Amino acid sequence: MEKKAGNYPEVIDMEDEDVANFSSQQKMLESNDNVFDEIVEEDDDNRGNWTGRFDFLLSLLGYSVGLGNVWRFPYLVYSNGGGAFVLPFIIMLLLVGFPLMFMELAFGQYASLGPIAIFERFCPLFHGLGVGMVIVSAIVSLYYNMIIAWTIFYMVASCTDYLPWETCDPKWSSNDCYSYKDAEFCQATNGSLFYNRTCFNSSLVEDFGIKDLVVNMTKKPPAEEYFKNYVLGQTAGIGDLGGLKWELALCLLAAWLIVFVCLSKGVQSSGKVVYFTALFPYVVLIILFFRGVTLPGAVDGIIWYLKPDFSQLGTAKVWVDAAVQIFFALSPAWGGLITLSSYNKFSNNCFKDALIVSISNVLTSLFAGFVIFSIIGFLAHELSQPVDKVVDEGAGLAFIVYPEVVTRLPISPFWSFLFFFMMLTLGLDSQFALLETVTTAFLDRFPQFRERKVFVVLGMSVLGYLGGLIICTKGGIYILSLMDAYAASWSVFLIAMTECILIGWVYGADRFLRNIEEMIGEQGRVFKYFFSIFWKILSPATLLFLLIFNWVQYKPLTSGSFVYPMWANVIGWLMALAPIIAVLVLAAIKLYQAPAEKSFLEKFVHLLQPSADWGPARVAESQDSVASAVIYRPKLPSTEGTKIVSRQNSTSSTYNTLPQME
Repeated sequence: MEKKAGNYPEVIDMEDEDVANFSSQQKMLESNDNVFDEIVEEDDDNRGNWTGRFDFLLSLLGYSVGLGNVWRFPYLVYSNGGGAFVLPFIIMLLLVGFPLMFMELAFGQYASLGPIAIFERFCPLFHGLGVGMVIVSAIVSLYYNMIIAWTIFYMVASCTDYLPWETCDPKWSSNDCYSYKDAEFCQATNGSLFYNRTCFNSSLVEDFGIKDLVVNMTKKPPAEEYFKNYVLGQTAGIGDLGGLKWELALCLLAAWLIVFVCLSKGVQSSGKVVYFTALFPYVVLIILFFRGVTLPGAVDGIIWYLKPDFSQLGTAKVWVDAAVQIFFALSPAWGGLITLSSYNKFSNNCFKDALIVSISNVLTSLFAGFVIFSIIGFLAHELSQPVDKVVDEGAGLAFIVYPEVVTRLPISPFWSFLFFFMMLTLGLDSQFALLETVTTAFLDRFPQFRERKVFVVLGMSVLGYLGGLIICTKGGIYILSLMDAYAASWSVFLIAMTECILIGWVYGADRFLRNIEEMIGEQGRVFKYFFSIFWKILSPATLLFLLIFNWVQYKPLTSGSFVYPMWANVIGWLMALAPIIAVLVLAAIKLYQAPAEKSFLEKFVHLLQPSADWGPARVAESQDSVASAVIYRPKLPSTEGTKIVSRQNSTSSTYNTLPQME
C-alpha cells in the first residue's frame, strides 16, 4: 500500500485485495459517527462553551428582557393607543425583531466567533461593523451599570424600619415637598395643616391664609426630591458637574464587582448565575401583580393601560415607537447576540431559541404593564388624580413613582427592597452580555490571553468603573441621559441595515440558509422563503424607514426643563458617529493594504468576499487533528474539496482545505 504525505489526513490507497475490508472499516466509522462531525461538535475548551443548553437560553432571555420591559414598554402602550399598540408591536417583531435576532444567533453560532473576528473573516471590507458593535456595547455598559448602582443604593436604603423618602427630610427636601404621611400627622394634631415642612394649627391657617397657599403650591412627592436632591445631588445642568457623590461611587464599585465575579470564568460562570438572575424577576413580577391588583384604584390603572384607541394606528409615531422598542428589546446590532451564540454547540437549534425568547419578550412586556399600571392606578387613587397625571417612564417610573407608591403600603421597606432587587437582576443580565461582548471581541483578537481571562475581565471592569465615575458626579444624570440618547440610537439601525445587505445580498440569503441547515437540519420552503424575503427586503426597508424618521424628527436633547447646549449635542453626535467612523476608517485601511496592482473595483469586490478561513471555526481550528487521522478508501480518481456531513441532516458543505471523502 502506498502512503501519500501532505497537509491532509494520511490516506492509504488499497489494492483490490484490500477492498473487501473497506466495507467493515466504513461501517465502523459510521457507527462512531462521522469524524468531521465529531470535530464540529467538539467543545473548544480554550475558548469556552456553554455547559448546557439552558445556560445559553436563560442568558439570551436575560439579555433581551431588561429594564426597558418594565419601565418603558408599559408607558408606550399607554401613550400609543392602549391595547391597540400590541398590533404594531407584534408586526414590528415579525418585520425587524425576530428575523434579525435569528440571523445574528445563526451567524455567531456558525462561526463560533465574536463580532470583530467574525466580520473580519466574513467580509473583510466591512469588518469595522464588528468594531462598531463593540463600541456601542462598551458605551452602553458604562451608563447601564450606573443604573444598576442606583438600584443597589435603593436596596441598601430600603433596609430600614421606614423608608427615608416617606417624609420630607429638611436635609434634602425643598419647600415644595409634600408628604401625605406628614399631612396625615398634622391633620391628627388638632386639625393642623402641613405646609413648608411644618404643621400649622387651625388658627394660623385662617389668619395667614395658609390653606390657599397649600392648595396653590407646587407639590413634589418626597420620593422625587429624595432621588434628585439626595441620591443624585442633581445640579442645574451638564455644565455644572459638581463634586463626586461618594455613595454612588461605592455603589458603582459594588456593581462592577458583581459583574466581574459573575463573568470571571466567562460563560461557564455567568451561565450558572443566570439561572437565578433571569428567572427571579418573573417571581417578583408575579408577587407584585397579585399585590397590585388587590389595591384600590388598580382596575382604573389597568383600564388606562389596555383601553384601545385604534385611531392612533394611523400615525407614524406609533409604528416607529413599536419598532424602536422591539429593536432595542432584542438588541440586534449591539454584538451581544453574536457573542452569546458563538459559545453554542454547532448543532444547537438557534431558531427555536430565537422564537422562544422573542415570544417571551412580548409576553413579559405585556405582563409587566399589568403590574406597573395596577400600581400607578393605586397611586392615582391615593392622590385623587387621573392616571395620566402620575404615569411616567424610565428612571422617573423606577426611582420616583414606584418608591412613592410603596410608602403607602404596609411593610413598605419589604416591597421596596423586592422591587429594586428585581431591577438589579434585570439589569445584571443585560450587563453580563454587554461586557462579555467586549471581552470576547478582545480575546478573539488576542487569543494568547484566553488562559488569563480572569485578568482580562478584571481589566475591563476596572476601565468600566473608571469610565463611569464621571456619572457619579452631581451632574452625572445629564451625562447618562446624553449617552442613552445618542450612543445606541440611529447608528445601530445603520449597522443592522448594512448587516442585512451583506448577509442577504452580498453573501447571499440562500447561501446563508444552507449554512443554517448545516447546523439545525434541512428546512422547508416556507422557512427559506420567509427569511430570504425578510433579510433581503422587508427588514432592511423597515430599518431604512426608521433611520430616515429618526433623522427627520431629530431635536436637540432636553431633560425636563433643561435644554442641552450645542456643545453637548455635538459630543452626543460624535458618540453616535463613532461606530460608523470605525467602519469607514477600517474599510479604507483594508483597501489601502490590498495589492497595488489591482484596480479599486477589483479590491472592493475581492474584500467583499469571505476570507479563506471563513466557516465553522472549530473545523478550522481542528485541522491538525484531522491531518493526523488515518482514513481508508479504495483507489478512486482524485477530487478536490471535502464534504463534511452532519449527523443532524444530509446537507453538506465543501471546504477546499481537505481532500474529497465520499
